[in-house]
Amino acid sequence: MGILFAISSYFILQQSYGHLTKQQRSMNMSRISSTETSPECQLRIALFKLGYRYRKNVRQLPGKPDLVLKKYNSIIFVNGCFWHHHAGCIKASIPKTNKPYWEEKLKRNINRDYANLQQLKDMGWKVITIWECEINQNFALTLSNVVQYLHNEQM
Repeated sequence: MGILFAISSYFILQQSYGHLTKQQRSMNMSRISSTETSPECQLRIALFKLGYRYRKNVRQLPGKPDLVLKKYNSIIFVNGCFWHHHAGCIKASIPKTNKPYWEEKLKRNINRDYANLQQLKDMGWKVITIWECEINQNFALTLSNVVQYLHNEQM
């Protein structure tokens, strides 16, 4: 019998007896949202309360950034540590099941993120990448760093 835990706006069914079935894994993966994640919402709400105005998930820009602050010529990505394979983070582990698939999938994600970042910089945007673990570990410091970066004229 499994225990249901809410983690970063999706559910993972944790079982004490081993791996998930294909149906259980499929159910879990279908609940993962690419927008409106808990870390993204937390940052967005805090920035709004501080008076920052932004656009969400702008499709016309490479990578469909989470937040676009045109006034500050800045873009913010709030990346999940697993999906964007945050180097050195415990959440960035590669699943043991179907390992070649996941290695290739995560490598494509990293390469796509890098290409989008370069395109945005070439377009003149300042790009800030915030990791899920940074928000979860020390939100106040992360928010302070974002605000400081927004007001920094250097790119």
